[in-house]
This record gives sequence, C-alpha cells and structure tokens, in this order.
Amino acid sequence: MLSSFNSKYDIILGSQSPRRRELMAGLDVPFRAITIDADESYPHTLEAGDIPIYISRAKAQAYLPQLGETELLITADTIVWLDGKMLGKPTDEEDACRMLRQLSGRTHQVYTGVTFSRIVDGTAEIESLVDKTDVTFRELSEEEIRYYVAKYKPLDKAGAYGVQEFIGYIGVSRMVGSYFNVMGFPIELVYETLKRIAR
Repeated sequence: MLSSFNSKYDIILGSQSPRRRELMAGLDVPFRAITIDADESYPHTLEAGDIPIYISRAKAQAYLPQLGETELLITADTIVWLDGKMLGKPTDEEDACRMLRQLSGRTHQVYTGVTFSRIVDGTAEIESLVDKTDVTFRELSEEEIRYYVAKYKPLDKAGAYGVQEFIGYIGVSRMVGSYFNVMGFPIELVYETLKRIAR
C-alpha cells in the first residue's frame, strides 16, 4: 500500500467513531481501528482542554496492558465548552434541543485531547496534546433545531451537533481553528505528531 510516510509502528486507532476512522484513513497511513471500553468519568476540578486529555489518557490506560513494542496507540476525546461548563452528549432529543438553544447565537469552544502511547524498552511512553477551535453559531430557529434533532438524532455527539451535518451547514457563521477538530479529530495535529514520533 502506498503511504504518505513509512511508520516504524503498527498504528492503532482506539476509537469507534466513524468520523475519526474516516479522517485517519484520509492520511494514507496504514492503521487498524479498535473499540476500547474505558471509564470516561473525570475529576470535576478539571476544566476545558484538561477534560478531553484526561479521558483520552484513560482510554489509553485501558488498552496499555495489551500494547506491543511495535505498536502505537492513538486515543482521543472531544468536548464542547460553553460559559465555563462542558456540554456532553445529550441524554435524549429534548436534551439535544436544549443544548442547541444554548449554542444558538453564541460562540463556544471545541476541545479535543489526543493521546499517543507506545512501549519503549518495556516502559510506557504517553504523550497528550489538545486542540481548540472557537465556533460561532448564528441564531437558530426552533424549527431548524427540531428538524435537525429529529432527522439526524445527534445523541452520540458532544454538544448535540455534528459540524459536517445540516446544522453545521446552516448554523456555523464563524470558526477560528481546525474544522476537523470540531468533527472530533484534529487530523493536522495527528499527522504532524506521527511524522515526529512514528518514523
């Protein structure tokens, strides 16, 4: 297989997210994807970008005992941050509508923590990075919110929206930072890190 660069590791993406898997495939670097079951709770003293770093590291720790010396594991977590609070995944459609009303006409931050784990001479080496994007929504009508939630059912998405879907098309008026970070995986940052540590 042609590759954008030759890695000295077998790269593992620890994510069940189809968006992360699709973005990783776009790098033209061989990898395999796995699902990791990990405790995604976090200390409530953490804020903003420290939260997804903590969770991405917890995902890495859950798989670490199985990681071989020829393997490099990538784990990630994404949150939406508004008014000093995290907006997680909605519990149901009404909760999704409530979140989108909060985001309407406002600027929020999307943080993704990415953790790279490998075993070097029998010792785990873990490096975590975080990316931030500022996202501004125009005023959303109740009709637009309810249409989006009913059709796209964004219950698996932080902040109750996917930027690559209808609500992103019609709602996002300004973005400062990586678009792919808002999708849940700052692939530019991932690529630069892989070039540095995986060659």
